[in-house]
Amino acid sequence: MNLFDLTGRVAVVTGGNGGIGLGMARGLAGAGAALLIAGRNEKKNAAAVTELRGLGARAEAIVADVTVETDCRSMVRTATQKFGRLDILINNAGTNIRKPAQDYSLAEWHAVLDTNLTSAYLCAQAAYPEMVRSGGGKIINIGSMLSIFGVSFAAAYAASKGGIVQLSKALATAWARDNIQVNAVLPGWIDTDLTRKARKQVPELHDRVLARTPAGRWGLPDDHAGIAVFLAGKASDFVTGTAIPVDGGYSIQG
Repeated sequence: MNLFDLTGRVAVVTGGNGGIGLGMARGLAGAGAALLIAGRNEKKNAAAVTELRGLGARAEAIVADVTVETDCRSMVRTATQKFGRLDILINNAGTNIRKPAQDYSLAEWHAVLDTNLTSAYLCAQAAYPEMVRSGGGKIINIGSMLSIFGVSFAAAYAASKGGIVQLSKALATAWARDNIQVNAVLPGWIDTDLTRKARKQVPELHDRVLARTPAGRWGLPDDHAGIAVFLAGKASDFVTGTAIPVDGGYSIQG
C-alpha cells in the first residue's frame, strides 16, 4: 500500500489558480488526484488547469466566490458531477488588508474575515455530505503563522487565521466519527502576490524575514506540495485537529 498515492481521489482547491493553492494542487496532481480549481479569475483558472493537465492530471475549474454560500454548494456539486465523488478539500482562498488596527473600517474587517474564515466553514459544510457518501475525507485549511504570534499591521488577517486553527479543531472533533480528518497548515513568509505587496508596504520586511528564518530564504508555493499530499492521503489517517507550520523555522525563533 502506497500511503501517498491519491489515484482515484478527487480534490477541490479554493484559490487554487495561483500561489500556495496552486503549489498544493501540483503536489496532489503528482500523486494522482483529480482536481477542481475554484477561483474568481477565469483566465487564471484556465492557466492553472492547463498546467495541471500538463502534469497528467484530470483537472477542471469553476469560477466561484467562496464567500457566497450558493457558490460553495455549486462548487461541490460541480466536482461530483465532473469526477463522481469528493475526497479532499483545500480551503486556501484568502486576502489581507494591511493597516493599523484602529484604521480598519467595518467593511474591511468583514472582507478579510469572510474571505479567510467564513468561506472555509461554508466550503467544509458543503463538502461534508459528499465526503460522508465517499466513506470519509480530508479537509486542509490554510492558516498562517500569525495564528501563533501577532503583528501590528494585520489584525483582521491574524484574527481570521486564528479562527482557522480553532475551526479545524472543532470540525476534526465533530466529524471524526465520519472518518473525516481536518487539519490546518500554517505557511510562513511565502513568495506570493500577497507577500510581494507586503514587501512594498512594510519597510525592511524582506531583510527581517531572511534574518529570522533558519532556512535562510522565503518559502515557495511548491514547498507546500508535500504537506498537501501527506494530509490528503492515507499517511495522515490518524492525524487530525493539528496546525502544522511550513515556514522554514521562522516561528520557532525567539
